[in-house]
Amino acid sequence: MIDMDKGAPALAKVNSPAKGGHIIIDAEKCKSCELCIHFCGQKNLALSDATNARGFHPAKLLEEHNCTGCGNCALMCPEVCIRVYMASNL
Repeated sequence: MIDMDKGAPALAKVNSPAKGGHIIIDAEKCKSCELCIHFCGQKNLALSDATNARGFHPAKLLEEHNCTGCGNCALMCPEVCIRVYMASNL
């Protein structure tokens, strides 16, 4: 994994069945602001029905195979709780 400065979301190459990548959301850090949902070009994010320890409904990935790995969600997340993983071409 390649960590960026100051706790920014990390981008890494992994083997993935997705179109271009996938994301992992730290549900405990998410505060349900919905910015990631709004900026997802694939409309592949939604709020979960479950709540985290702080009482928020965290964002969740709807269909992993629809994620392009573009990173818009991670760039918009004010809580820096989304990690983007790019599919490897190997």
